[in-house]
Amino acid sequence: MEIMTPLGIVFAATCLIAGFLWEGGHAGALLAPSAFVIVIGGTLGATVIAFSTSEVLSIPKLVKTAMTQKLPDFTETINLIVELSEKARREGLLYLDSQLDTIEDPFLRKAMQLVVDGTDPEMVRSILETEVYASYERHQVGVHIFEAAGGYAPTMGIIGTVMGLVHVLGSLQDPDSLGPAIAMAFIATLYGVSSANIFWLPIGGKLKNLSKKELILREMMIEGVLALQAGYNPTIIRERLNAFIKPGQAKPQTDEGEA
Repeated sequence: MEIMTPLGIVFAATCLIAGFLWEGGHAGALLAPSAFVIVIGGTLGATVIAFSTSEVLSIPKLVKTAMTQKLPDFTETINLIVELSEKARREGLLYLDSQLDTIEDPFLRKAMQLVVDGTDPEMVRSILETEVYASYERHQVGVHIFEAAGGYAPTMGIIGTVMGLVHVLGSLQDPDSLGPAIAMAFIATLYGVSSANIFWLPIGGKLKNLSKKELILREMMIEGVLALQAGYNPTIIRERLNAFIKPGQAKPQTDEGEA
């Protein structure tokens, strides 16, 4: 599990509540079921309008992805591609057919399958780049869902506050209740702004980051597989793929095969 995402949400919410209590507030003052229904229900309703049913139904899966999926390990992938290139140089490309089941990543396994099948390098690149583009566009839909919800939530909070103030202004004959009623009305704005900036937008940002990292990883895989297919020296392949990671993160694999 990627601990930083849920930890960040809990930490942010805790700090907001702690700051409120620090100033002498009461936790019970933050509870407003009607405001919650207006903000969350209104946000989800507006989001449903903007996206298709299947896209909206994917929200739980997208939240799970943001909470559990870790950023890809580029170094591990580089080591795997270099290891496969060494075997291909010693045994031939057809030998990789017996190694396909050991490759966990479906994209890399498909790329190696294309190489084993003798597909033309340009066709391999075309097929893989098309799949990368299509996958990236699908992921962007999930990002847009959360970014849209993050835009709707504060507006729904304002609507809830205005509705609360309308109710307050209709009860001016009881001056003693105006203060608490006005405070309760502004809870809707608090819910809207808080949910947008603690949940919707950060989750969208995490999904966007994961998508970008996966895009770079896939591009690195394409370059590595094509270099393997061309028969490049494993050392050259490693140096070529190391360009995709930050300086200092490269961890050369030392084994008997490279000695």
